[in-house]
Amino acid sequence: MKLNHGHSAEEIAERLAKPAQASRLSDSVYGAIDGAVTTFAIVAGVKGAGLSPSVIIALGFANVLADGFSMAASNYSGTKAARDDLRRLRAIEEEHIALEPEGEREELRQILQSKGLEGRVLTEATAAIAAKPKAWIDMMLVGEYGVSPVDPNPMRAAVATFVAFLAAGLVPLVPFIFGLASAFSISVVVTACVFFTIGALKSRWSLTPWWKSGTETLLIGGVAATIAFFVGSLFNTGG
Repeated sequence: MKLNHGHSAEEIAERLAKPAQASRLSDSVYGAIDGAVTTFAIVAGVKGAGLSPSVIIALGFANVLADGFSMAASNYSGTKAARDDLRRLRAIEEEHIALEPEGEREELRQILQSKGLEGRVLTEATAAIAAKPKAWIDMMLVGEYGVSPVDPNPMRAAVATFVAFLAAGLVPLVPFIFGLASAFSISVVVTACVFFTIGALKSRWSLTPWWKSGTETLLIGGVAATIAFFVGSLFNTGG
C-alpha cells in the first residue's frame, strides 16, 4: 500500500507546522447529494405531472439558487454555533485552570492515564503538557468534552456547501436547458452518473470500495427521484 505522505523528520515537522483546518468533505458531499436529489426530484415530479419543460427549468433554477443558498446559510449558522460553543468551552477551561490548577492538572493526569501512560512517564507527560496552556486546554477539550480543538470556519463551510449544491444541482437541468430530444431520459442517466460519481469519490476518504459507495449513493438518489415522480404523476391531468 502506498503511503499518502512521507515520514522523514523534515517531512513530519513541515506537515505538523501547518495550521490544522477542519475538513470540508462532509459539507461538499452533503451539498452535492442534496443538490442532485432535490433538483432531480423537481424534474421528476414536474415531468410526472405532465407539465412543460419550461416549468421544469424555472422550478429547477429556483431550487438550485434558493435551496442552495438556504443550505449554505443553515450550514454557516450551524458551523458558527459549533465554533462559538468551542470558544465557550475554551473560556471555561481557562477559568478553571486559573482558579483550580491542581484539580485541572489531576483531570489532565487521568486523561493521559486513560490513554495508557503510567508511572514516571505519566507524571512527566502531565507536567510537560500543563506547562503549555494551549496544549493543556486542547487536551481537555478532546478528553473531557469529546470535541475537536480545531476552530471550524463557518464561511468556508457555507461556500463548500453552496458550490457543491450548485454544481450537482444543475446537472439534471442541462438536457432541458439545451432542448434535447428525450430530455427526461437523458436527465435520468446523467443524474444517476452524478449520484454514482459522488459516492465513488466519497470512498476515497473511507474504507468502503468505490463501487459500493457509488451504488449506495445512487440508490439513495434513485429512491428520492422515484417518490417525486410518483407523487407528481398523481397530479397528471393528461393535458
